Amino acid sequence: MPRNEPAVRILIADDHTIFRAGLKAMIAGERGFQVVGEASDGDEAIQLVEILSPDILLLDLLMPKVSGMEVLKSIADKRKEVRSIILSGAADGGDISRVFELGARGLVLKESATTLLFKCIQAVMDGQYWIGQSSVATLSQTLNHCRDSAKDNKKKNFGLTEREMEIVRAVVSGYPNKEIASRFGISEQTVKHHITNIFDKLGVYNRLELTLFVFHHNLIEK
Repeated sequence: MPRNEPAVRILIADDHTIFRAGLKAMIAGERGFQVVGEASDGDEAIQLVEILSPDILLLDLLMPKVSGMEVLKSIADKRKEVRSIILSGAADGGDISRVFELGARGLVLKESATTLLFKCIQAVMDGQYWIGQSSVATLSQTLNHCRDSAKDNKKKNFGLTEREMEIVRAVVSGYPNKEIASRFGISEQTVKHHITNIFDKLGVYNRLELTLFVFHHNLIEK
């Protein structure tokens, strides 16, 4: 970012104090970005958006008092210009579609590399959308592409075995490895092995990208 351009003003909304502190410290070490406020619940996030008018809102969906979804809806209803980026530990297909319907401009998994988050912020500031690990020019183009892909691949399972499809359904439903192992009577190591094979077959790198792939390609019935 050129030195004469103002810093991107960021509001962090997450109920985990340690996560907020770590994110704030990370952003403070990057030139061109500035944390202007922190919110520990959804109600506070809405108030601070009103008071601070940040450029970017980094928002957790699972917020106390008022959910992240309701924060997005409130911002949209008030026609606030803040660009919202969802930071999620996990997300299912319904959440992914809904956050963008409510005006979010990006969605990044919390475990993603810090460089990925800064790329997301910059892409959103440049007027693009960000899903997973890449930017797209417009949301409508992305949804059209997803719709076409779903039609083309509706009957395909991309080489996944029956057990791998069961694991996919469990992952997309939000179950951690330990619960998946218990659910199917297998070891956690076997679950990890299945998930590695699933990632390889589908060309994805983490659970969020898997969820996005499943949603885009209509891989499992809703």
